[in-house]
Amino acid sequence: MTMYVWDYLPEYEKERDDLLEAVDKVFSSGRLILGESVRGFEREFADYHGVAHCTGVDNGTNAVKLGLEALGVGPGDEVITVSNTAAPTVVAIVGAGATPVFVDVREEDFLMDTDQVAEAITPRTKAIVPVHLYGQCVDMAPLRELADRHGLVILEDCAQAHGARHHGWLAGTMGHAAAFSFYPTKVLGAYGDGGAVITSDDEVDADLRRLRYYGMEDVYYVVRSPGHNSRLDEVQAEILRRKLRRLDQYIAGRRAVARRYEEGLGDLADQGLLLPTVNPGNTHVYYVYVVRHPRRDDIIEALKRYDISLNISYPWPVHTMSGFSHLGYKEGMLPVTERLAKEIFSLPMYPSLSRERQDKVISAVREVLRTL
Repeated sequence: MTMYVWDYLPEYEKERDDLLEAVDKVFSSGRLILGESVRGFEREFADYHGVAHCTGVDNGTNAVKLGLEALGVGPGDEVITVSNTAAPTVVAIVGAGATPVFVDVREEDFLMDTDQVAEAITPRTKAIVPVHLYGQCVDMAPLRELADRHGLVILEDCAQAHGARHHGWLAGTMGHAAAFSFYPTKVLGAYGDGGAVITSDDEVDADLRRLRYYGMEDVYYVVRSPGHNSRLDEVQAEILRRKLRRLDQYIAGRRAVARRYEEGLGDLADQGLLLPTVNPGNTHVYYVYVVRHPRRDDIIEALKRYDISLNISYPWPVHTMSGFSHLGYKEGMLPVTERLAKEIFSLPMYPSLSRERQDKVISAVREVLRTL
């Protein structure tokens, strides 16, 4: 049986009774849209982060988009972010009417190179969207200093960093607001789509609640300002409430798998395999376990013989995609991002990955590298 980078079935088997009870609770409640499950999850997710507000939305892309809109970002504005990210980050910026401006990432950790941000700021710059990629946080201190100096807002993209910490601060608590995705593969994943924005700004939260509900407030049919239909589903919210109680357990499981990989593969640097680097002050939650090798494609192809199918996060930098050609970026403009795209790949990573399967991955990778 082929092993993939993610598989929810072992987790589902373990949590099946609780998850089905969650579905039944919603179906039996008499309220299927924006009911007690959504309100309860919003309250509990905000409490987990120690912030005042959480607004549940329908997916992570809209969490970024509505988050930016609630922070006042719109047409004519520029938003600084990275190209080494999932395309939805940039889709959301464009969807808000703004123009993405890319800076490169750092060679050692694949995260935003904060030293490049100052030069990217123009009179049109309104926001910075740092992407806490693969499970660890961007260095936020220089971004906060720049934001304060230039009057910018920071929206953290936390889609891959639920529960990650940076010098003790949880991902999502270091900017003006933060966007989360609950896509099933995430550290905190639903059984379908879902997203949320957290903030401690009362006005931003009020705008978010209008934006996700057509622009309405208390009275249906009365639009205060044009919005969207972007509500977190009641069933997914109830599932997330229950899984939130196990979030720290999921993180511990991922970190345990990462330790096994480090123990089993950490001596292969001389053969070109580079394992993830964890920055000082960071707690990595390993949404994905991204490694690097100059013969990445050969390794992935060879591992198929062992029934191991791996993933690349991400093989095509956003600035090279035809859908963003209007931004004017050419190959060679973000050299580190482009080089990484040819070398990085992800090993299987999820909390319920068995020790036997971890051993299979370690053994297969070692054997493939030996025979390259």
